[in-house]
Amino acid sequence: MLQRMDTIARNLFPAGLALVALLFGATPIYLPGYSAIAPNFTLMVVFYWAIYRPDLLPTAVAFAIGLVQDALMGTPIGLNALLLIAVHGVVVTQRRFFQGKTFAVVWSAFTVIALSAGLLGWVLVMALVGATINPWPGIFSMLLTVALYPFVTWVQARIHGAVLPAGLHVPR
Repeated sequence: MLQRMDTIARNLFPAGLALVALLFGATPIYLPGYSAIAPNFTLMVVFYWAIYRPDLLPTAVAFAIGLVQDALMGTPIGLNALLLIAVHGVVVTQRRFFQGKTFAVVWSAFTVIALSAGLLGWVLVMALVGATINPWPGIFSMLLTVALYPFVTWVQARIHGAVLPAGLHVPR
């Protein structure tokens, strides 16, 4: 029974980490203007696990986390859910490309994907609102997301190695 509970906990770990990242990103920080440019930690987590263990963070989980993010952040319901499943889908289809590549290549790809997701989100919000929205907060948010990606990935890689060591097969 303990082994089964351990397996379940390991299988749920990436989703739990994504929820922690979501809560960390949603925690109010009392700096003027910070909420408009806050980095998207959830995007970083979904990107990482879509490359290295997509079986443990499937599309449905990315979608659910996006819905929770929308509810907590006050964004239109479905916006972050759509962006996270789009990022997840793109990364999963290209994960063979990412396997064995240097961190610089992965970070460059993350930069393109994060900036594209930010642009798509901005366009969708403008379409929903029916008005032009200042793009600068979104640009700064995505630049901050890209800048923090190496640190967040380093933390995830350390946790990944500790929770799911190499050679350990966690059955579904």
